[in-house]
Amino acid sequence: MLTQVAIIGAGPAGLLLGAHLSATGIDNVIIEKQSADYVLSRIRAGVLESGTVQQLRTLGLAARIDVEGLVHGGLEIAFDGRRRRIDLGARTGGRKVTVYGQTEVTRDLMGARKNSNALTIYDADVVLPVDFDGQTPKVQFKKNGQQYEIQCDFIVGTDGYHGICRASVPSKSIQEFERIFPFAWLGVLADVPPVSDELIYVNHERGFALCSMRSPTRSRYYLQCAVDENSNAWSINRFWDEIRTRLDAEAAARVTTGPALEMSVAPLRSFVAEPLRFGRMFLAGDAGHIVPPTGAKGLNLAASDVYYLAGALREFYEEKSSAGLDAYSGKALTRVWQAVRFSSELTALTHRNDKASPFDRRIQLAELARLTDNLSVQTAFAESYTGPPY
Repeated sequence: MLTQVAIIGAGPAGLLLGAHLSATGIDNVIIEKQSADYVLSRIRAGVLESGTVQQLRTLGLAARIDVEGLVHGGLEIAFDGRRRRIDLGARTGGRKVTVYGQTEVTRDLMGARKNSNALTIYDADVVLPVDFDGQTPKVQFKKNGQQYEIQCDFIVGTDGYHGICRASVPSKSIQEFERIFPFAWLGVLADVPPVSDELIYVNHERGFALCSMRSPTRSRYYLQCAVDENSNAWSINRFWDEIRTRLDAEAAARVTTGPALEMSVAPLRSFVAEPLRFGRMFLAGDAGHIVPPTGAKGLNLAASDVYYLAGALREFYEEKSSAGLDAYSGKALTRVWQAVRFSSELTALTHRNDKASPFDRRIQLAELARLTDNLSVQTAFAESYTGPPY
């Protein structure tokens, strides 16, 4: 098989890149080890930066987002028993975020790819990028017991943190940076109306909580918990009781309870690989970096990677210039590290560390007050939260 760009991984990053390439006439094939149903079943974040939404709109893929997406111009931060609102739009000249589940983004991208007749190979076994350090890279895989090989100009790894692309790079050619946080999130997805029209980030003496949503009738809640927490030890009633305990009285009274559609524990980590280019193979999205979910940056960083890489590939094929490809890793990583910084700082600001002293707690409360009382600090926060322009 022959193609110009072979994309390994059919999550939102791979599908979005495929949509960009197909829109400019660049032939591409996506290879995915899981089934389409499995990819769609993964529960992920749902807060989109304005730049991410604009990408989808430019590609003609924002019809459902424009109807079903919940545009948020602010958020609330709760501590000391009350909530304070940060007006994102006022602090950024009108930039806002849109709540729209990653599962739905993936569904939209899958539908568009199917309509374009571009090739996606699901249920591929033993996927392997080879010869990417030379001029003739290839992707090898098995399907239904048959061995296949795709010859291409470039390989793009959008196959996630545990994917084969980064793992195929010799250790001497890559540097990895990581921080493991000493807590996790216990999350519940439930078909109940949200407690508020905007997200509420809670700093409580019992730990962090987040009240989020996917739609006017579907809510997403999180509780800070131990890294080794077992979700099976939690009944849904215990979860709702704990959410209400960590909220202020007014918000707690508005919590609507119901059965869990999904309950799971997610560890928190930051991870960055450098560089994001290895000869003719590039990494994008979770294949190259992970951020804690506190700032909702994971999907948005994948989208910015794709934006830079799609533009660089278009420049290569249309203008016969490799300048964009040469600059991709540095440009993408600049934005990645800013997002890692923001997510790490927001995590430290809103979570409780068991090893923190009373002095540390007072400093944390002072930082929270500084954020919610100082407009210049709010401006810097809002610019990071809504995402800087590309």
